[in-house]
Amino acid sequence: MKNYILIPIVLLLASCGGQKKADDQAFQNSIDSLESAGPKIDDELVNGILQQIPSPLEISSILKESGSKYESTILNSPDNLSKYNNNFKKALNLGSFGTDLGYTNIYEQSKDGIKFLASIKSLANDLNIGQFFNIEKIGRLASNSKNLDSLLLITTQNFNDINTYLQEQSRSQISVLLLTGGWIEAMNIVCNVASKNTENKELLEKIGEQKIVLEQLTLLLDFFKADKNMAGLLKDLKELETAFQGVEITTTYKKSSMKI
Repeated sequence: MKNYILIPIVLLLASCGGQKKADDQAFQNSIDSLESAGPKIDDELVNGILQQIPSPLEISSILKESGSKYESTILNSPDNLSKYNNNFKKALNLGSFGTDLGYTNIYEQSKDGIKFLASIKSLANDLNIGQFFNIEKIGRLASNSKNLDSLLLITTQNFNDINTYLQEQSRSQISVLLLTGGWIEAMNIVCNVASKNTENKELLEKIGEQKIVLEQLTLLLDFFKADKNMAGLLKDLKELETAFQGVEITTTYKKSSMKI
């Protein structure tokens, strides 16, 4: 990935909590817009994108190898919870807080983690998916860095269950927003670290790889562009695509071999 690509990405994703907003009045006028029936999105498509989004464990390995320290200021503060006054904001930032919880767990910042857990539970309840979050169990796992594998597994299983449930309820746009919010915050964290360590090729490559994920997210959001909020988010991500125009992704295949 070319180094000059990093700067516009950092500028556009400087804060997940400050994602480019549509008009505030438009948000207020469509508080319940995401409750209306939407198109049914294929589960395999959503889950396929989920698998490509950098996991907390993957980000952990990259960040620790870069020698970066824990920075709570780059996260979406739980104090912003009261600002999320409609389902669009709640779903998008529930995904964001999920990524932030993984980040606090990576650095064993249990005090901050508890705050994110509380915010996650609140937003999930508001979206009528709180039954999928066993906060006590997640809290126990998050208190010990040795449980990262289990925490990641539960998080993935939860999303799969939530996605299936929302599909059945014709609310697939909520799961798309969870996915998008989590991805934006993951990019926010990695880009903030990379901006201070521009010589780290692994970080730059990880950001460049997200070109594919971004293309798939815009494909998903395009299904819901009739909704003003979703259309605004789609427009933002389309603008972000320009930052990736100079990124070229190549795939190398190696012939398999067997050693006896």
